[in-house]
Amino acid sequence: MKNAFHWCANLFYLFVKELRSIKADPIMLVLVVYAFTLAIYMVSTSASTELKNLAVAVVDEDDSRLSRQIIAAIQPPLFQKPVRLRASEVDTALDEGRFVLVLDIPPNFERDILANRDAELQLEVDATAMAFAGNGSGALQNVIANEIAEFRYGGGVTAAMPVNLVMRAAFNPNLNSVWFGSLMQVMNNITMLTLILSGAALIRERERGTVEHLLVMPVVASQIVLAKILANALVIVVAATLSLIFVVQGLLNVPIQGSLPLFLLGTTIYTLSIASMGILLATFSTSMAQFGLLAIPVLIVLNLLSGGATPMESMPVWLQYAMKSLTTTPHFVSFTQAVLFRGGGFPLVWQYLLVFVGFGAVYFALSLIRFRSAVLKG
Repeated sequence: MKNAFHWCANLFYLFVKELRSIKADPIMLVLVVYAFTLAIYMVSTSASTELKNLAVAVVDEDDSRLSRQIIAAIQPPLFQKPVRLRASEVDTALDEGRFVLVLDIPPNFERDILANRDAELQLEVDATAMAFAGNGSGALQNVIANEIAEFRYGGGVTAAMPVNLVMRAAFNPNLNSVWFGSLMQVMNNITMLTLILSGAALIRERERGTVEHLLVMPVVASQIVLAKILANALVIVVAATLSLIFVVQGLLNVPIQGSLPLFLLGTTIYTLSIASMGILLATFSTSMAQFGLLAIPVLIVLNLLSGGATPMESMPVWLQYAMKSLTTTPHFVSFTQAVLFRGGGFPLVWQYLLVFVGFGAVYFALSLIRFRSAVLKG
């Protein structure tokens, strides 16, 4: 009992030392504040994937009631007010980048529709704006199809149109990218800063030569490593909590569906595992420059292949298994989406918490082995 008390006391003193070390690094503190405030606001509001004010031009060679009905249906906020062009002006307009979509309605289009003959429309797309071109052309096709159906059948369900499909979006009814982007940015920053702060804590000790001071103290490697993990994880969890409350919910007005305490519980366990990974990476480096070069590709992989930027289902099957088997980040993305987006409770996400604990134990064991061999004996 006495040995356990001394072990915990030493851990506490090292934990306080790490917090003071973080406090004494103003650049790192500024990075944390920026990442969980201004960076989240800028990324979620500026990097929008929504269709808005798409520049559209129309060449109306039919000049019929149906063509005018289609043109009138192309309205804001998805599209700008359509600009009429002559057929000879289309190539020049696209070359100059004035329009993303140019719709060409051929002569006798309405007559062919009424006669049940095959009728074609030509849609020219500026694919240099790839995302807007693909999404915009699909949205414009839906507008055209709806107007043709309205013109032919009056919008009702008929033998030719036996089903009236109505689509409703769950959890984000208006498909607002800010709702998704802000929460995913918080998640990405948790991963990035936890790994950087924990690794920098060890590198800072090695560069300043204070590791040798620790070696002559009555502390063991597990206490040194665990104190760094706990201190940096605490800073990130507190910063993420304040960001969710004041930036995401307060400034951006993003509703959080699920339990914030449950999310913070999972985030705490996750940050402990990622902090262990940061310590592990730092044991392979002797300077901050080396650690940065080692951490950058790891962070890029975790960011792009974790399912936050693109769905895991769109990746090759072998890559999905590799990411889920080697890192806990894909599981944290699923956990975040389940809790904050869908309002999932503990019975739905308890398995993710076990995964966080398992990965954390493995990372901590590896970092402790590397710390003893590369730092204490090196």
